[in-house]
Parts: sequence; C-alpha cells; structure tokens
Amino acid sequence: MIEKTLVLIKPDAFAKGFVGNIISIYENSGLSFEKAKIVLPSKALLEMHYKAHKGKPFFNSLLDFMSSGKIMALVVSGDSAVQRVRNINGATNPDDAEEGTIRKLYGTSIEKNAVHGSEDPPAAKEEIALWFE
Repeated sequence: MIEKTLVLIKPDAFAKGFVGNIISIYENSGLSFEKAKIVLPSKALLEMHYKAHKGKPFFNSLLDFMSSGKIMALVVSGDSAVQRVRNINGATNPDDAEEGTIRKLYGTSIEKNAVHGSEDPPAAKEEIALWFE
C-alpha cells in the first residue's frame, strides 16, 4: 500500500553535509519524494512535533538541539513507506543500529542521530500536516 511519511534530516547531519547522501539512501531504496523544504524550526513547532516527550528529562535538550540549525523536512512516499523509512533509519541509538542504516552511518548519539521518521501511519499524517500545511 502506498503511504506517505515524514522524514526530518536533523541539524547534526545537515551541518556535516550529509543531506545528499541521506536522500540517496531513500531514493536508492525505491522511495519517492513528494515535498521538501529547508527550515530553521521554531521551538513552538518542535514542541508540537515532540509533544509525546513533554515532561521527559531530555525534552528541553531535544528542543535546543533540533532548533540549533537547519533541518530538511521531506514527505517520502512508497509501498509501506513508514516502516521502510524506519528500517532504513535504523535504531534510535546509533550504537544499536544495524550496519548500513542511516543512523549507524551518520548518527553520533541518541539525540544526534541524523534523521527522524514517523512512528506509524497516523503519526505520519499528523506530522506531515504540522510541517507542511
């Protein structure tokens, strides 16, 4: 089933010049791009995006990191795009990610892990609306 999902290329990967490499990984796996934009996100936008983590010990440092530089936001589509992107991204902690995944290749910590992908189809719909509408 064709799905759409949100991908964020985070400030750490953006600043290191990994955007093109990361896009190529998704593209080479047969996924397509519907929309793309480069943003310096506001804390208000990030608070809405990460609302599930509000109150957790890492929430404020996550907002500080995610607002520290440019982000590329992408709407990615394809068969089972949500799960495929999650597989391509790898585990949240780059130390636990499988070889060849984006986070293993470009992530340096749980926070600075290069990319975000929507958790499931309902989250993808909500996140795409938040970032693109």
